[in-house]
Amino acid sequence: MTVYNLAFEWTDTNRHWFIEVPIRIVAYAALALILRFLLHRMIDRATTGRAVKTNSGEVEGQARKPPLLRYLRDRGSATESSVRLAERRQQRAQTIGSVLKSTVSIVLLVWVVLAVLSVLGVNIAPFIASAGVVGLAIGFGAQNLVRDFVSGVFMLLEDQYGVGDTIDVGDVVGEVQSVGLRITTIRDIDGTLWYVRNGEIARVGNMSQDYAVARVEVPVALTADVDRAEQVALDAAKQAVDDPAVARKVLGEPEMLGVQEFSADQVTLRMTVKTRPNAQWSVQRRLRREILRAYDENDIDLPYPQGRIHAVVGGREPE
Repeated sequence: MTVYNLAFEWTDTNRHWFIEVPIRIVAYAALALILRFLLHRMIDRATTGRAVKTNSGEVEGQARKPPLLRYLRDRGSATESSVRLAERRQQRAQTIGSVLKSTVSIVLLVWVVLAVLSVLGVNIAPFIASAGVVGLAIGFGAQNLVRDFVSGVFMLLEDQYGVGDTIDVGDVVGEVQSVGLRITTIRDIDGTLWYVRNGEIARVGNMSQDYAVARVEVPVALTADVDRAEQVALDAAKQAVDDPAVARKVLGEPEMLGVQEFSADQVTLRMTVKTRPNAQWSVQRRLRREILRAYDENDIDLPYPQGRIHAVVGGREPE
């Protein structure tokens, strides 16, 4: 009777598959997890503004600029409140940090998968070639999505605009409600909320950076004394900006630029005044009202019938 030796025979091949291969796979996975943890920790530190401590040990309300944005240009308004500016910086840093974290995780995942396949003896060259073809096909099919994403990244890096800014993107003018990597939401003056793809934004006009200019154009009749009309308008504007409600919105004195244009029935005078961001429209309305009132009091004719606009009450002009 032949006795078969059923004991497990420990060979180099068995040692390779049962000891070396699992150890290498675990080592690659552990290394990837450690790298992911360290890189994410570095990104968190780079996107978090640390609080500023005073000499007494108390923490001030304003956070420092996140290190990630330290070498990037900050285009927030100089007159913007510290709390709002800090929130804008933090939102910008967190969004960029989210992109960096996702990129790190994807790169490490791909590296671990390829390393494990290599340990298992699988030829990874066809996988790399296939991945390149698939990536090319996906990129071609989703090129609009990729363009939106890339445009959003550059907008955040360059800080072209932020939440609360009033911007002009071509077809839409309004206040920015949110800034994402693919979509920017804008609410216009009528309250309509617009969803604008970042890749479709060809130009951006930001009306909320540093300062604004209130431009007032006043028409007068051709028969009016232009020099006197300019002086009356300038005096009315200076009186208006002395009002505390208007004074806190302006950053300079009104400047009369003179005759902007003239036509067959009127002469247009232009005046400007430097204002705080987003305050130019309210200042314009106030200046127009005061200038029209001053023209009426000083008998300076406007290019309308009889040079005046009278209110009608009950179908008759008031006596």
